[in-house]
Amino acid sequence: MIRFLAVLALMTLPAAADPLRLLMVEKVGCVYCEAWDRNIGPGYAASDAGRAAPLMRVDIHGPYPDGLALARRPFVTPTFILLDGGSEVGRLEGHMTAAQFWPALNALLDQAR
Repeated sequence: MIRFLAVLALMTLPAAADPLRLLMVEKVGCVYCEAWDRNIGPGYAASDAGRAAPLMRVDIHGPYPDGLALARRPFVTPTFILLDGGSEVGRLEGHMTAAQFWPALNALLDQAR
């Protein structure tokens, strides 16, 4: 019973409780978001970066998860915001190819460590 309650408590923690997360800010009809979904998204969760910072998605118009501390409101999609315990560590704004995205994200992850 205690084990069940511990698991239940972990499942109900807010997003800010996770050490590192990558917040993808997107919007319906964004062709660059769709390109990311096609070209980068399928391998993200299995990548080292994806394991270090699991992906969360949010529409640019919200609602945003409670407890976030962002440097500024995103204004372009896609925007990728690296969160450490709910606080922004850095962000990548706009469309990037896979060759641009992975090194830029790895630099953010290095900065967070």
